[in-house]
Amino acid sequence: MKRIGIDVGGTNTDAVLLDGERILRSIKTATTTDVTTGIRTAMSHILSGDDAGAAGDIRAIMIGTTHFTNAVIERRGLSKVAVVRIGLPSASSIVPMQAWPKDLRDRVEGPVFLIEGGHEFDGRPIVPFDRERMYEVAREIRDSGVKAAAITAVFSPVTSACEEEAASILREVAPKVSITLSCQLGRIGLIERENATILNSALHSLARETVAAFERAIAESGADAPLFLTQNDGTVMQSGHAARFPVLCFASGPTNSMRGARMLSGIDEAIVLDVGGTTTDAGFINGGFPREANSKVDIGGVSTFFRMPDVVAIALGGGTIVHDDAHRIGPESVGYRISEKARVKGGDTLTLTDVAVKLERMAFGEPSLVEDIDGELVARVDGWVHDRLADLVDRMKTSAAEVPVIAVGGGAALVPDRLPGISRVIKVKNAGVANAVGAAMAQVSGEIDQIFYDIDRETAIATARRLAESRAIEAGADPATLDLLDVEDTPLSYIPGNPLRVRVRVIGNLSI
Repeated sequence: MKRIGIDVGGTNTDAVLLDGERILRSIKTATTTDVTTGIRTAMSHILSGDDAGAAGDIRAIMIGTTHFTNAVIERRGLSKVAVVRIGLPSASSIVPMQAWPKDLRDRVEGPVFLIEGGHEFDGRPIVPFDRERMYEVAREIRDSGVKAAAITAVFSPVTSACEEEAASILREVAPKVSITLSCQLGRIGLIERENATILNSALHSLARETVAAFERAIAESGADAPLFLTQNDGTVMQSGHAARFPVLCFASGPTNSMRGARMLSGIDEAIVLDVGGTTTDAGFINGGFPREANSKVDIGGVSTFFRMPDVVAIALGGGTIVHDDAHRIGPESVGYRISEKARVKGGDTLTLTDVAVKLERMAFGEPSLVEDIDGELVARVDGWVHDRLADLVDRMKTSAAEVPVIAVGGGAALVPDRLPGISRVIKVKNAGVANAVGAAMAQVSGEIDQIFYDIDRETAIATARRLAESRAIEAGADPATLDLLDVEDTPLSYIPGNPLRVRVRVIGNLSI
């Protein structure tokens, strides 16, 4: 199956054409301000070669982008959001967005409402849902002029009745308001789920515009294939789903690199070092998928519950500047300007790339321009890189056992051939476009996080698995290819009914 993977980064847009697991063509081009111009350039190159075949032969196009994450971090393109929390007389101690950074809260916060309703962990109502108050709230939202709303109810992943009823009333009174329900994003934990729901609503307008622009760029290239976007767990989702739930794309950048490293190396368990122009991201793949972070994930200063890879980043990249005869290195970087600033390109700034060229580890620019670099300086820089990366991989390990390292990214040549505690360092072909390769991995996931009570563990897990499989099929997975990826079950002690919290994730191939 021929498919195109595109990764839109802050500096470069990378694209690859794959036939099965064979890379036919690849390109790295500068990311443009409007995002889509870079995609058009990449698509034009990918489809221009004889080995590409006709544009009609392409079965799917997958795009990974940090556009939505950057929007939150940079506080741009965000809409005002009306927030409805259903949970009174409970759930009023911490008001919505209370712990948000002030600048982000000022940008996003619209009218906020707390109304009666919600459920206990076992599905029993706290109090009846206040329909009359919800009609009043809906009229206030309509009259406020706000075009996005986030609705969150206590324990809505257990039963979503209150959220769905509130949404029905809001659609009746204010049909032009876009709505996100927290039950659609899953996972138990009121504040984190509410935060995710508000962020999603704030990004609705930007997501629709961005996905529509992606679709136009692809249509203009002549390709007639469905568009998918990569999400946080290393799988893909249909473009329409991504337009509705942009928060699911937040961590697609490092995830794509790790999935691409797995495909290029054929290794299912390893540390991945993704060396870019400014930073090195370290992650761990287990079973071919990124290891998830155990802690709550912070996005732009907001605590969320997203499935995010466990990634540690340090200021070490190909553009990292060497100061004062290597007595200080970084954290500044020339970034995307390396082609004009680096010594090997005729510039006046000494970077880690220049040192790598001097050590004959990298073919870039004109080596004769760095012949005068002092050997002692080179040794100091080389030792600094070795020590920083050795410390980084040690932080990613969970045991003393040796594991392999896969080096990818444009600066993969900076990684030494040997590191302590590492069995071997693998430098793969096409390492510079590993992120685009990862974006093209055509798999779909489904997840459920729910509390079951008065049933045994096996039945609870089986029920959760069926629900997760339904979500995966809904997202475009082939039912015949579904596999269980991971299961977590946690008994909730000292509560009647023997409640069990179960989280199940399944994965399958894309049905195209």
